Amino acid sequence: MILIVGLGNPGRKFQKTRHNLGFRVVEAFFKKNRDRHNFSNFKLKKKFNAEISERKFNDKKIILAKPQTFMNLSGEAIRPLTKKYFPKERKIQAMALILRQLRNLWIIHDDIDLPLGKIRISIGRGAAGHKGVESIIKELGTKNFVRFRVGIQPKTGKPKNPEKFVLQKFNKEEEGLIKEVIQKIIEAIEMTIIKGLEKAMNKFNK
Repeated sequence: MILIVGLGNPGRKFQKTRHNLGFRVVEAFFKKNRDRHNFSNFKLKKKFNAEISERKFNDKKIILAKPQTFMNLSGEAIRPLTKKYFPKERKIQAMALILRQLRNLWIIHDDIDLPLGKIRISIGRGAAGHKGVESIIKELGTKNFVRFRVGIQPKTGKPKNPEKFVLQKFNKEEEGLIKEVIQKIIEAIEMTIIKGLEKAMNKFNK
């Protein structure tokens, strides 16, 4: 079981903003694999406050999720999702098992500290100021989950007002690059599913 969550803000006005890259990657992954692997259409699950699609991929059950909580409250959707899909044992569950299970929680999000177009796969890192990731760490009580980070920092460097910057749309030149990067992230996700986290990190974290 692998839970793949794209972070973003719900609503049409946010659709192609920098902060919604997580949503875009998950949607692109779904479109590529919908027919080949018979993924179900995204459907809002109110008890999770998230849109969900699921199916098997390479003999592994894959859950795709888009939290509808707004970015800064992403953890409020992800916490019940992990309880549903990574259930605790009936009595006592060892911490080692909890950590092992959360390696199958994959979060996809924009990263203003990475140059535009760069990607990094990481696990066990702090939020580095990303409010959505901060919310997830707070709600889960651990940072031991996998992150696919997509760089959005412009050539001029980190903006002085990042909160405003991430809610703006990419310009025409940036959008062309981002479309290529989304396909690269999908390739990274598929390789992680098939060959494992370490091999994907060795290839894509160059």
